[in-house]
Amino acid sequence: ALSAVLSGVKEIREAIERARVNRDHLNRRTILFVDEVHRFNKSQQDAFLPHVESGLVTFIGATTENPSFELNNALLSRASVYVLNPLDDAALALMFDRAVSASPPLAMPKDPSIGPTGKSEVVIDAAATARMINMADGDGRRLINLVEQLAIAAESSNAKTIDTKFVETVLARAARRFDKGGDNFYDQISALHKSVRGSDPDASLYWFCRMLDGGADPRYLARRMIRMATEDIGLADPRALDIALGSADVYERLGSPEGELALAEAVIYLAIAAKSNAVYNAYNAARAFIAQDESRPVPVHIRNAPTKLMKNLGMGKDYRYAHDEEEGYAAGESYFPDGMKQPGWYQPTDRGLEAKIREKLAHLRELDGKSKS
Repeated sequence: ALSAVLSGVKEIREAIERARVNRDHLNRRTILFVDEVHRFNKSQQDAFLPHVESGLVTFIGATTENPSFELNNALLSRASVYVLNPLDDAALALMFDRAVSASPPLAMPKDPSIGPTGKSEVVIDAAATARMINMADGDGRRLINLVEQLAIAAESSNAKTIDTKFVETVLARAARRFDKGGDNFYDQISALHKSVRGSDPDASLYWFCRMLDGGADPRYLARRMIRMATEDIGLADPRALDIALGSADVYERLGSPEGELALAEAVIYLAIAAKSNAVYNAYNAARAFIAQDESRPVPVHIRNAPTKLMKNLGMGKDYRYAHDEEEGYAAGESYFPDGMKQPGWYQPTDRGLEAKIREKLAHLRELDGKSKS
């Protein structure tokens, strides 16, 4: 067994040498268990590869991080990944019973006497049990720690029974699972973003409050909401961006907890707003086109011509000033580089304000068609 927190290349070499001795002299196989394997850097992880491939060791690594990001691809490709999920309430209840039976003077209702300790039982009622399991939040080790804290508090206070009030008073509020920068963090912000995109205000509010409860920086949530407003709502409701920006500004002025209400208001508005990713798609399409296209020159007729020489070279010649045209639109005019066709990147939806934008663009295309006939 190795801990990546405490071990380095020296310890890895020693473990491999022991494995060779086991194989060559004792005819025994070796399981090499590495705890917190993500703490090893890429070169340290590389040190395992030849021995895993040769079968010298059966490698088992444990990590709380996403192995896709934290483990060497070569090592990961030679391993099977097993995901360990949080314990469910039934498993936690069983663990709770066992922990209580091992923690005098605590006892469950109707339990037999603790034994020859001379101490009376302190009975935990059903509501308090449920609250303890809830506070553990799927973590068995945390549950056992909570039971131990409760036993010490019960003994020192000479309590006869333990209810939810006693639990809330004695135990520090257990933070929920929320590894900032880890999988839980990104899973929850993904859930928030998808709830807003899916137009579910209650689910959006739930994930927003879950992240606040877990210790997320409200400023980070404000920045993500600005992103949601531009990516998933866009011109279907331009007010969404104003509200997201405004809520971020309110939070900066008020701080927590008062400013969080403005963020909650923005979350709900974003969820119920008309949705469109037309701007998002158009932007990505334009960026992709530019990345692979040549550097086309600006057409002469729309170049700036502030000097006489530039005008003599024909720059700005035949430019049509849109404000002087009928309907303020120079029908049939092209603003793209010569030879480039209208790409049609922006395709407005028929939702919210974009429905009117769609009608206007259709009308302008009609005017373009008439100008060429």
